Amino acid sequence: MAAFSATISDSSRFLSSTSLPKRKISAPSQCRSFSLSKPFPLSRSNIGSRLGRRKSLNIFVQASVSDISVEKSMDKVHLPKGDMWAVHKFGGTCVGTSQRIKNVADIIISDDSERKLVVVSAMSKVTDMMYDLINKAQSRDDSYISALDSVLEKHNSTALDLLEGDDLASFLSQLHHDISNLKAMLRAIYIAGHVTESFSDFVVGHGELWSAQMLSYVVRKNGLDCKWMDTREVLIVNPTSSNQVDPDFLESEKRLEKWFSQNPSEIIIATGFIASTPQNIPTTLKRDGSDFSAAIMGALFRARQVTIWTDVDGVYSADPRKVSEAVILTKLSYQEAWEMSYFGANVLHPRTIIPVMRYDIPIVIRNIFNLSAPGTTICRSASADVDGQNLDSPVKGFATIDNLALVNVEGTGMAGVPGTASAIFSAVKDVGANVIMISQASSEHSVCFAVPEKEVKAVAEALESRFRQALDAGRLSQVAVIPNCSILAAVGQKMASTPGVSATLFNALAKANINIRAIAQGCSEYNITVVLKREDCIRALRAVHSRFYLSRTTIAMGIIGPGLIGATLLDQLRDQAAVLKEEFNIDLRVMGITGSRTMLLSEVGLDLSRWRELLKQKGQVADLEKFTQHVHGNHFIPNTVLVDCTADSNVASCYHDWLRKGIHVITPNKKANSGPLDKYLKLRALQRQSYTHYFYEATVGAGLPIISTLRGLLETGDRILRIEGIFSGTLSYIFNNFTSNKTFSEVVAEAKAAGFTEPDPRDDLSGTDVARKVIILARESGLKLELSDIPVQTLVPEPLRATASAEEFMKQLPEFDKDLAKERQDAEESGEVLRYVGVVDAINQKGVVELRRYSKSHPFAQLSGSDNIIAFTTKRYKEQPLIVRGPGAGAQVTAGGIFSDILRLASYLGAPS
Repeated sequence: MAAFSATISDSSRFLSSTSLPKRKISAPSQCRSFSLSKPFPLSRSNIGSRLGRRKSLNIFVQASVSDISVEKSMDKVHLPKGDMWAVHKFGGTCVGTSQRIKNVADIIISDDSERKLVVVSAMSKVTDMMYDLINKAQSRDDSYISALDSVLEKHNSTALDLLEGDDLASFLSQLHHDISNLKAMLRAIYIAGHVTESFSDFVVGHGELWSAQMLSYVVRKNGLDCKWMDTREVLIVNPTSSNQVDPDFLESEKRLEKWFSQNPSEIIIATGFIASTPQNIPTTLKRDGSDFSAAIMGALFRARQVTIWTDVDGVYSADPRKVSEAVILTKLSYQEAWEMSYFGANVLHPRTIIPVMRYDIPIVIRNIFNLSAPGTTICRSASADVDGQNLDSPVKGFATIDNLALVNVEGTGMAGVPGTASAIFSAVKDVGANVIMISQASSEHSVCFAVPEKEVKAVAEALESRFRQALDAGRLSQVAVIPNCSILAAVGQKMASTPGVSATLFNALAKANINIRAIAQGCSEYNITVVLKREDCIRALRAVHSRFYLSRTTIAMGIIGPGLIGATLLDQLRDQAAVLKEEFNIDLRVMGITGSRTMLLSEVGLDLSRWRELLKQKGQVADLEKFTQHVHGNHFIPNTVLVDCTADSNVASCYHDWLRKGIHVITPNKKANSGPLDKYLKLRALQRQSYTHYFYEATVGAGLPIISTLRGLLETGDRILRIEGIFSGTLSYIFNNFTSNKTFSEVVAEAKAAGFTEPDPRDDLSGTDVARKVIILARESGLKLELSDIPVQTLVPEPLRATASAEEFMKQLPEFDKDLAKERQDAEESGEVLRYVGVVDAINQKGVVELRRYSKSHPFAQLSGSDNIIAFTTKRYKEQPLIVRGPGAGAQVTAGGIFSDILRLASYLGAPS
């Protein structure tokens, strides 16, 4: 750098005055603000050799002065404005490689709009690389030189892939020209050891210049009329702070007219992110500035729409990394997008929306990697919502802000004292802290507000200093800091006209056991903001999102006992789940399956087509308490039900605790309802008090509507006189087939072989199962009976009750055939049949299970197979009993009865009928 004509003091002076007055940033063939005295030409033949060696360059630093005063007369070409223009913006990932730049060109070419303005960012990571150059140079780190070489190589290799001939030579000439200038600038920064913001902005803006030029060459290569625009010549902004600028639309429009008069074109490739001040000082629109550039250009051209191309399918209802159930929103209003952006949603920078709102220009968010996705449209009115989902949901989306602290200023001396709030926030302003949210009670006793955690120490110290006298005097009691907070915001334009949104939101948080530390809502009612503990934030987000976006009848299910009945139920759920979700908005998710030894858990719902395979492959040691916590702990699903398909009294003993926790229970297990009376009464009382549902239709008649029929009679005011029935499918089959040509033991063996009996037939022949059904119906009818109060006639011969095995029992049973054969013969001679029945005598407050004789014309004598039959004699049905008849045994009908209870639960929870 021997010829660099500046001393250290000169360099410092230059770095602090990079205004480059009335300077024009020129097209690729011209030099920019810093120029080589003799730019070297490049052709394809000498590109490699010139890139392969580094040479000392004699740099003369000068400002290229070119008056771009808009007062000069314009050429006659007039800038057309309006719907003929479509604006596209492509971010860094969209132009991150040569292939992606080709894809962008294809999108531009395929757009059939009459005129197109395309805003491009720097290639992926280039802006960060440019900032890194500056940081290294001002830190006097010599590695800035090799880092600059990396920038050169990235763009050089991309150009070689994209361009050829004169286009390639022209671009590479300009690229090397720029790199040489940057090397000189960075050397000056290195010497001075510091850099001004305007100088930094000028350096980092080169990434956009290079990507815009390359894209324009690629589009032109396809024979289209295309020019590239350095937006520093057109876009004028007024810096308001270190992080914001305000567009000067009037001046920008004048400069755009002048630019277009000199560069008329149907396709314009414009640089994003960069602009100039009214004094022609290069600047940027700060982070996310390319989106802002596109919105400003859309407003300047009065475009039909602005399309922001990115790497996601659109705007999600919540962060999909935190909420797997998040959905794409097809439409948002400007206000909704604004609110969601402010609260951290990955939508747009809030300021991006301001320019297009003025002219009602819609913004469309599209995914360049998934062109089939329609994306999200942001416009004046958002009447539609998610495709096929929650069209009437008042809340559009949820967003969070983490790493906050809550500051609470309280004291009795604040009430009614004018200027207190002003003094508080004046002190906060003085330390430069950003207030995210404010909440104050109407008593004026306290004011609390949220600030970034990194700023809270300075805020607290400033407040304690400002209010030292009030604190000492006791007018203020404290300035308290609550660290480790997060904000959760619910956003939706329809919230303003929909009662109950807050109630639903807070109910969802309460169900997830989440405490709210502060609440705020503006009078526009477009958002409700709550402050939570940071560790609760994701759980809270999932809970509220599910309450508004999942079906009200989304149910987390845990299946206990994947035996014959449980397995059949799981297969029925597998076959019907899709239909229920699509047609009835009932979303049933099995979150876990547990047996006595192994359990299988899922965070989002098991694939029921593979549950057997998964249980073997991924099963873990069964733990009923852990299982329950897992199924109920998924707070993003609003309802939980445990389905007990066992006959285990230990599982039944857990029902009370489950109901107390708000877990619904469905079961064919008879043990709870036929167990000790005091426990049964306690269970039913809790069920009524907690509004948690407990369904057990399958405990008595498998799939037959016996319990529901009995309840319907009682709830409508009828009075039960007598319930009599054949409650055992096994014993129904046995006595329906016990005829003169078969012995009792032969029929029992036949029933066992057909699978109608338990593995040990004594479990059926003892009558205990029927007695449990009788006691359940008796208690449903209001009788307070214990199981021991029911006399039971057992069909197991006394000598065989203690037999060691079922096989031994079956072997010895023929020895006792004669007793039942005689009973059957006596009945036949009287024109009757034998039937094993259970009876509830409500009038005399008793029940019985026994073998009875019925005339051949009686409904009980008309049964076939394993059918059950139950006759209800009531005050209304006294002369002609109400009869329920049908299959009362078998895995399919029992599982169907359980499934029916699940759908009944869904109906109670709000599913359409």
